[in-house]
Amino acid sequence: MNLDNLIQKCVASGQLSRDEILYLLNLDGDDDVARLLRAADDVRKAECGDAVQIRALVEISNTCARSCLYCGIRAPNKDIVRYRMPADEIVELAGELNKKGLKTIVMQSGEDPYYTAGIVADIVRRIKDSTQMAITLCFGERPEEDYRLWKQAGADRYLLRHETANRDLYAKLHPDSDFDHRMRCLYALREIGYQVGAGCMVGIPGQSVDNMADDIEFFRDFQPDMAGIGPYIPHPDTPFAGNPAGDVQMTLKMVALARIVTRNALLPATTAIGSIAEMGCEMALDAGADVVMPNYTPLKYRVHYEIYPNKRCITEDPAFDDLATRLQIQATNRRISNDPGHSRKLKISKTLADTQEGVPIPNLGI
Repeated sequence: MNLDNLIQKCVASGQLSRDEILYLLNLDGDDDVARLLRAADDVRKAECGDAVQIRALVEISNTCARSCLYCGIRAPNKDIVRYRMPADEIVELAGELNKKGLKTIVMQSGEDPYYTAGIVADIVRRIKDSTQMAITLCFGERPEEDYRLWKQAGADRYLLRHETANRDLYAKLHPDSDFDHRMRCLYALREIGYQVGAGCMVGIPGQSVDNMADDIEFFRDFQPDMAGIGPYIPHPDTPFAGNPAGDVQMTLKMVALARIVTRNALLPATTAIGSIAEMGCEMALDAGADVVMPNYTPLKYRVHYEIYPNKRCITEDPAFDDLATRLQIQATNRRISNDPGHSRKLKISKTLADTQEGVPIPNLGI
């Protein structure tokens, strides 16, 4: 396979076959890998521009009903201090973030049954009534009627990492979850009208390069509005304790290929890659990423949201995390976006719909 021709194809169309994806994932020479990352950055410049979205992450609860084998907040872990943020505190914090000029709040938690559909819908409505912020939810698998209620309340986006697109590996990682149900949730979220985010880990125990190719093919075919990719980091209080962390270079290749096959999806430089590499955030931005999510969870809670150990800035004041994020963006000669950063795919869909006479235009919330 000719790398020169393949790099040209990456930049021109991104329509890669499985064999081509595997070839690029198996690149191991520094110069060849650098060419792939540059190609992804070229796609990012052409399709997305130089703006980087800053999204305020708020981890509202570390209580989780699931027993995923890799996660530190898994239900069987008894060596963790559990917490839940009260609704009033969440809404008040959103107001403070809005005053700071932040355009998006990302509310994340474990799969916590305490936050009923009604409680979450009320929080969403109150934030929408009092701020101009876009709202992203990340609460895991919920009944479709919950998703619909939250969309009606004003939620714009939903993040549901698929974790791995390989059915057998998914079953090994998730003893109390079903691969098909996970995928049905992702497609239901799209049908309801959310801007949908998927995502995967790199280097999880038992994962092969073939499995990673499954993820890139999934991104290529599903075309998520957002795609989060980060290295696996072992937690000592899980069954996977003692396994090595995911490889930084492989993670960057996965970010680059996600950019190449999705073209204009929003790709975060994840906290995980920044936690295992000194310049991880900057490297991900240079490999095609265009979103950062500084952590604004109040410190009294944040130290307990330990899905993996030694999270970057877990003990720092949120203002410090915000400053560090802005400096990282500046270090890559990029600019900070001043808009909410809604899905580019939805904008394209709306433009196409506008040109079709007699075709109703959906309410895209953008």
